[in-house]
Amino acid sequence: MTTPQASSAPTTSGMPPWAKKAITIGVAAVVLVITYFILAAYLPRWWSQRIASLADGSFSGGIAWGVMFGLVCTLVPLLFFRAIWQVRKRKHARPMQIGALVLGVIFALPNLLTLSIVLGNSSAAHAGERVLDVDGPGFRGASVLGAIIGVALFIGIVFLGYMYKKRGKEIDKMRGDLKQHEPQSKGEAPAPEI
Repeated sequence: MTTPQASSAPTTSGMPPWAKKAITIGVAAVVLVITYFILAAYLPRWWSQRIASLADGSFSGGIAWGVMFGLVCTLVPLLFFRAIWQVRKRKHARPMQIGALVLGVIFALPNLLTLSIVLGNSSAAHAGERVLDVDGPGFRGASVLGAIIGVALFIGIVFLGYMYKKRGKEIDKMRGDLKQHEPQSKGEAPAPEI
């Protein structure tokens, strides 16, 4: 009797998975670069006009909005980025981490836009600097001050959280030690210590 031989090697068609992944990454990189150049020509000018309308040409308005944006848009993203680290061991942590990352980047955008005006060398960045100089004076320096305050507050929050956890562990240890020294039965009185 002759048995037909079954093909043991599976037939593959198309590109290997690593090639598909490389092409996807390449296309995504090209799209990101094109998007960057389009937005770099537009966003600094747009952001400076938004700040100018908020500050309305006054130093006090520019400083107040700068401190507020610098503080909030530094502290909140740092808290979201810390949450990414804190939830890493939880079940279904990946969606929470992605959500915290997206929210952190969204809250950091005002500071990133201000940074693109300050450090940018495009014509849009220079136009944004001129708009902020005239209609939003004090905003750039105040946003740096607000960012420093935000980092200091974040460090304080992290420190207080660490101390709270440390204190909780000490209290749990003291409770465990106290349970070891409690009398075994309700009628038994503890022996006096000499």
